Amino acid sequence: MSTTGLVLPGGGARAAYQAGVLAGIAEWYGPESPTPFPVIAGTSAGAMNAAYLAANMADFNRAAEYLVALWSQLQVKQVYRPEYRKVFGVLLRWSWSLVSGGLGDANPRSLLDNSPLRRLLADNINFEGIAEHIESGHLNGVAVTVAGYATERSLSYFQAASGVQSWWRQRREGRPTQITLDHVMASLGLPIVFPAVNINGEWCGDGSTRQFAPLSPAIHMGAERVLVIDTQYPAPQRTHTDPRYPSLSRIMGYLFDTIFSDSLHADMERLERINRTLEALRRQAGQVPVGLALKEIDTLVIAPSQRPVEIAARYAANLPKAMRWLLRSMGGEVEGGNQLLSYMLFEGAYCREMVALGRLDARNRRQEITRFLGLAPVREG
Repeated sequence: MSTTGLVLPGGGARAAYQAGVLAGIAEWYGPESPTPFPVIAGTSAGAMNAAYLAANMADFNRAAEYLVALWSQLQVKQVYRPEYRKVFGVLLRWSWSLVSGGLGDANPRSLLDNSPLRRLLADNINFEGIAEHIESGHLNGVAVTVAGYATERSLSYFQAASGVQSWWRQRREGRPTQITLDHVMASLGLPIVFPAVNINGEWCGDGSTRQFAPLSPAIHMGAERVLVIDTQYPAPQRTHTDPRYPSLSRIMGYLFDTIFSDSLHADMERLERINRTLEALRRQAGQVPVGLALKEIDTLVIAPSQRPVEIAARYAANLPKAMRWLLRSMGGEVEGGNQLLSYMLFEGAYCREMVALGRLDARNRRQEITRFLGLAPVREG
């Protein structure tokens, strides 16, 4: 059977949806069944889910349900420090830096302090388990992608079986390593919002910002088909315009959508073109020419069937007061405000609904997913 890879892109609080989809899929496997994704690649918030899954490969049901519990009980204060004095302090220091011509090393490194998230992940992810599962054969490899600010490259750090080789492409590369909490926290380092992390002497930030080929790490680690759990609602064609100048929150929400989604869909389109080209060559010549360094990769994307923006709007009051003030000051109460909110609302009520949507979408697409994973077909009726 071909090797199945799992790709978990970023999306902030929306990544709770990924936990729900995984829990929905886990329902179709028996107790103590190993995770059916021997190759896992994660970026940004998806890196959290990827690292946890890679560290708990032996029992898919248990791992998925625990991941659901982690997201369902989440509070903003467990992710970043939302106190007035913290947020105001950073804004005041940045304002003074602008007026005074810069504060150098004293300048704040990010708007929000996500040290609570570091503690939460340290308590809940056993990174040593990754090596154990590679040795047992349950895991072929896991990759966490970051953006290297000095090298200006997309860096996919991977821990994998001995047969997996590093790779080097234009502005992106794969580096073998032992995945640690630093790699995950770096991948979560959304520019300006969360701080960068120093890895091997280089400051690294959110992997989504320069990830031109999100499917590449999974394919390099041996995946022959890839399941992608996206966090973006499939964008409808919009024909209406708005005469108002876009608010800062609208612009930031737009940028987050671009960072977390556009490269994934561009990579999917490239892969589809390659698959069509190989199929055309096979029809014309009866086979793919020997030596052609291309192979067909089957893909399946699971994405929210409801708009996370609309779900987040129902829970806006759950956001701490300081963060609600910050969003309002950016125009969060006009058009586009809930778009940014849907990424930042790390609160149990919102996350639980995103988890429930993930389960529902997995169940509604069971025939398609089980066929893709090679499971026994489900009888209708």
